[in-house]
Amino acid sequence: MKNIIKISFLLIALIATSCQDLVEGINDNPNKITIADVDPTLFLTGTLLANTSAQAGHLNRIAGMYSGQLTGISSLYSNIYGYSLSTAESVGTWSRIYIGIVPNARHMRQELPNDNLIVGITKVLEAQAIGLAASLFGDVPYSQINNEEVDDPAFDSQMSVLSAVNSLLDDAISDLSSATSRSIDEDIYYEGDATKWREAAYTLKARFLMMTRDYSGAYAAAQQGISSFGNNMTHIPRGDASVAEGDKNLFWEILEGSRTGDIGSADSYLAGLLDPASGTYRGNDKTDETARGAYSYVFETGGSDNLGIIEQFEPMNLVSFEENHLILAEAGARTAGFATGLQHLNEFRAWLNGGGRLNGNFSDLSFAYEAYDAADFETGGMENADGMSADRALLREIIEERYVSGFGQFMPYDDARRLRKGDSDVAVPFPLNVASATQHPERMPYSDDELNTNSNAPADDPGIFTKTEVNQ
Repeated sequence: MKNIIKISFLLIALIATSCQDLVEGINDNPNKITIADVDPTLFLTGTLLANTSAQAGHLNRIAGMYSGQLTGISSLYSNIYGYSLSTAESVGTWSRIYIGIVPNARHMRQELPNDNLIVGITKVLEAQAIGLAASLFGDVPYSQINNEEVDDPAFDSQMSVLSAVNSLLDDAISDLSSATSRSIDEDIYYEGDATKWREAAYTLKARFLMMTRDYSGAYAAAQQGISSFGNNMTHIPRGDASVAEGDKNLFWEILEGSRTGDIGSADSYLAGLLDPASGTYRGNDKTDETARGAYSYVFETGGSDNLGIIEQFEPMNLVSFEENHLILAEAGARTAGFATGLQHLNEFRAWLNGGGRLNGNFSDLSFAYEAYDAADFETGGMENADGMSADRALLREIIEERYVSGFGQFMPYDDARRLRKGDSDVAVPFPLNVASATQHPERMPYSDDELNTNSNAPADDPGIFTKTEVNQ
């Protein structure tokens, strides 16, 4: 992706200069195109593509395997599934964040300081990228990056980075609140809609506050977050169906390429939760998961078998209504009480009951999400067979819904790590991937490139089983 972005920028520069008057600057050297010759807004598409790759690419699939949602079946993914994960696997995501997103976002802000829409958008993207880095890796460089006077930036503590990210999101929200929406062709997420960008910023703020267990802050932010499925931050593939390569769903793309047969839903804990024939099926008298189970299943064979969540033109959620509304449910239950949590959960189930999160290929399959009653969570109720308190039973159901609805995002992986500290009774009990393992992964390894070139990096990666600061 790094090379693709560089090539794209060069093509953009050539296109931009070719539109000028044919006789203007006739004596200039045409080979000396500089960054100053390119409209700063033209960097936005490349930045968004890098963000898509970071948020929905290789490490996202690994997080899916490490949270019981996917299975590594063969080759590379089989080894990774067995917790053999090298620092080389993080190189792509690290470079997307630190080369493809942050420098370009800052360049656009520097060149367009009075354009509140562009300034707000680029702050959201920087916060989203750096927040992801802190979540996945722990301590990461941030306060000293892109500083010409610093060759090797220091690694800041995870908590300080998450705090800085939330402050940046506050700034972005302020910028976007005073911005006027306008059509921006280069904005392949929201087409220049300031309101949608502002809602996404609030949901991201809620996401990062959930990571630090600031549930009251998360609940407040989510109340202003993504308000409808149509306002999701998604990457919508726009490629040509007749061409194998191009802009396609990233998961579909790898299964159509070199990774056919390597990774899928077979024998995953998530697949069992959604399969009516499974002993771990989560359905009940009010819940029928038949359609969603089929929509969410990933066939390792690739091709036309995958018509659901990874169909070649299926949008990829990066920040979603599903995440936001289930933050309202969990954080609301924790801070405002049982009735508030149940209300938000039932609002979400009503959306599912209307066909939410299915595409047309599965609309003829059965599904049902009837509203729950308080009695369903009392001892002996359909959602409390083991006799825990009603409050905890409701929380367990909300978290399981987050686990199911978050497939394709980092939410299930983030939740698993967060809930292992103090909330194991309501965490989704997905098993370890291999019988010889004694613990679940807690982080991704640092990029091989960063370890080898930054003198401030650890001498050795701490390993995937080392808890990061926020979860210690």
